[in-house]
Amino acid sequence: MPNRSRTYQRLVAHFNGYPGQSFRARELHELLYLPNDETYVNTTRSRLDRLVRQGVLSQPGRGIYQKRT
Repeated sequence: MPNRSRTYQRLVAHFNGYPGQSFRARELHELLYLPNDETYVNTTRSRLDRLVRQGVLSQPGRGIYQKRT
């Protein structure tokens, strides 16, 4: 799995490429070719939640993330 900062960069870059579109953590794993093991998906959920708290992403529904506009 890519290192932590590279994973954050890939996540944010993906959302930047699709403003207004919502994604679930598991969908991002498939799109970014990340390991689909439940442990890794949960780690990504934590990262996405952190990006929500930082104001980079919004969470329009439970388990759904999108770029904050």
